Amino acid sequence: MSTVLQNKPTAQDSLAEKLTFQQKLQTITNRIHAAKFIDEIILELSQEWCNLFNADRLTIYQVSDDRGSIISKVKTGLNSFKDIKLPISEQSIAGFVAANRRVINIRDVYDDAELKSYSPQLNFLKAVDAKTGYRTRQMLVAPIVDGKSKELIGVVQIINTKNGQPFPQVMEEGVVHLCETLAIAFRQRQGPAAQVRNKYDGLVSNAVISAEELELAQRSARRKNLDLETVLIDEFQVKVPALGDALASYFGVPYEPFRQERIRPPDLMKNISREFSEANMWLPLEDSKDGIVVLTLDPEKTRASRMVNNVFPRSRIVYRVTTSREFVSTLDQMFGGVLDDGGNIDDLLGDLTAEGEIEASEDIASAASDNELVKLVNKIIIDAYQQGASDIHIEPYPGKSKTEIRFRKDGSLFPYIQVPASYRNALAARLKIMCDLDISERRKPQDGKIKFKKFGPLDIELRVATIPSQGGVEDIVMRILAAGEPIPLDKLGLSPRNLKNCKDAIQKPYGLFFVCGPTGSGKTTTLHSVLGYLNTPDTKIWTAEDPVEITQRGLRQVQMLPKAGLTFAVAMRAFLRADPDIIMVGEMRDKETVGTGIEASLTGHLVFATLHTNSAPESIVRLLDMGMDPFNFADALLGILAQRLARRLCSKCKEPHVAAEEELDMLLNEYAIELQNTTRWKADPQGEREKLFEEWKKEYANDKGEFTLYTHKGCDTCGGIGYKGRMGLHELLMGSDAIKKLIQEHARVAEMLAVGIENGMRTLKQDGIEKVMQGITDIHQVRAVCIK
Repeated sequence: MSTVLQNKPTAQDSLAEKLTFQQKLQTITNRIHAAKFIDEIILELSQEWCNLFNADRLTIYQVSDDRGSIISKVKTGLNSFKDIKLPISEQSIAGFVAANRRVINIRDVYDDAELKSYSPQLNFLKAVDAKTGYRTRQMLVAPIVDGKSKELIGVVQIINTKNGQPFPQVMEEGVVHLCETLAIAFRQRQGPAAQVRNKYDGLVSNAVISAEELELAQRSARRKNLDLETVLIDEFQVKVPALGDALASYFGVPYEPFRQERIRPPDLMKNISREFSEANMWLPLEDSKDGIVVLTLDPEKTRASRMVNNVFPRSRIVYRVTTSREFVSTLDQMFGGVLDDGGNIDDLLGDLTAEGEIEASEDIASAASDNELVKLVNKIIIDAYQQGASDIHIEPYPGKSKTEIRFRKDGSLFPYIQVPASYRNALAARLKIMCDLDISERRKPQDGKIKFKKFGPLDIELRVATIPSQGGVEDIVMRILAAGEPIPLDKLGLSPRNLKNCKDAIQKPYGLFFVCGPTGSGKTTTLHSVLGYLNTPDTKIWTAEDPVEITQRGLRQVQMLPKAGLTFAVAMRAFLRADPDIIMVGEMRDKETVGTGIEASLTGHLVFATLHTNSAPESIVRLLDMGMDPFNFADALLGILAQRLARRLCSKCKEPHVAAEEELDMLLNEYAIELQNTTRWKADPQGEREKLFEEWKKEYANDKGEFTLYTHKGCDTCGGIGYKGRMGLHELLMGSDAIKKLIQEHARVAEMLAVGIENGMRTLKQDGIEKVMQGITDIHQVRAVCIK
């Protein structure tokens, strides 16, 4: 062992204490030898090493690639990601140890005489202490040297004993043993089996790309001044999950993809801003049974900075690595987009006190006007709009349970945040104030509308419904009514046959055309696409809507105001006196409105309307049951378009496979259910089935007669769920002579359906199955929205 300052034995050097020290040192040594990922284990054990040496701080350096300096690998007690880089020279204590390969044990680094006893050039960098305010005294420093090649690997530097005494002899021996163990571990990790030069080398070992392609990507990234991840994804078509797996292999921690359904953890994020997370590259995700899960781009730096431990000092930390793109997506999910929306959702939640239930009316009104609650409500609405949500669901629970807030996106509900129970009444009161409802009425439902432009930066309206639920609480559901542009008729996703028949029907000079379906099925969108197709300078178009969701220049749009007596029926009668060519009615829900619509269509006007019915044939029966004259109705009818919205497979990650015979049989069986009631299928079901299959082969199969179907997988584009956006399924029943005859005869729904199919109509499920064959969606989504 090299020459060191000899310390007189103290009580610490007793045999028992030496034995305890050696046992703890051996435990740490065994863990290092057993570790698969040495970087992670030394990060985990760094604080234990400090405790073992009764020290305040520890720094582990590794030799740089050019072997001219040493760079900090692990730092305890410093809240900075910035690496410390020291030249291998006598200008610093660690540099001196690296240059001379010797152990030194210093009583006081400010004692120049003690430093000069090692070397006349040896200095301590006092500027570091001056900058941080920390006072360095004792220092025990040892080199990490490869036992075989004698090459320098790094330096271990232990700073300040907690009792203020010099490091004893047993600890000098211990640090030498520790360095020998680290040298073996580092050498094994640098061997051929575990050699890692780049955090994306796992792409090569996993055969995602070749080594030459990775090198080419690196050169391209340097030349274009782009991030390597961006180049790999955009230019080399590397899938994001493959990048995540490579990062997991490199850092030795699990990969965490972006998940659209993830809920914000307000308790964990109350003191964390977006700026903080972006600067430090980590974000808490959840408090799991294993500990607080922290998402990071660089687990080694994050762990080494000890910043997470400072924010969550008494918690176990579990790290997860992710890609840069997914990290940004998660930030957007947690904090919202770039719109100036009044702040961070978790900061706003953190500012809400939770001191107890607010019950008194005056207290509720006061809390509802609280500045932080106002900001929170605005933030909820803005985030819902930015994330493309159609509805906001606020779901309180009795007692001390938190209020759940969920967004409906693409037809499915996803968790958003949880609000403290003490603010559930104030939250409801704030929303009632925004739409001029009675805040004291909590026993019966209320409806209202929020014009958000008065309260926030978005020009949108929200339709609000409050409903008292079990436990004396109120559920609130808000539908976002964002003004938008009409979709071109050709882009609605109608099949070629349906598109042709639809255009033929709506270009008639007069008649009645219905679009039917449940709430949220896109009826208004379809009608505005139709009106956009017909909207020409020589046409006068009046619309009665509640609410006006889509605006078009050239349309005279009227908002219904039932409280003022302006209903659909009143508006219809007024339109007839206003020289219309085309009339659109948002909904025909009563006999008077339907009767006026039929009358208008028979007097030379083209009338469009929506109905809340399940299918096209059922719509006819519903209207006849309202008391409509079947002969007038039959003469007026042009067609009925029923529709549903089904989730669309994500185009980025959907996985193709050759359809098995069982899959095709199942699809054929479901497609043919309604066909079996037609005349041709009753006469020869097997022949018609074979004919249908041949039509499918001609339309959808490849040259080998194979059908390609797709399944959902999940990627960063779709938030890991495999679906992105929605598409329409359509059922168009034309007002043919045969259908008009059945209307006049008050025929049953089954008869009208059979005649419609004989005339070429496809049911909603049949249209959906055809889109399954085209690879647009899958059969699960079709079944989810179609009864039959």
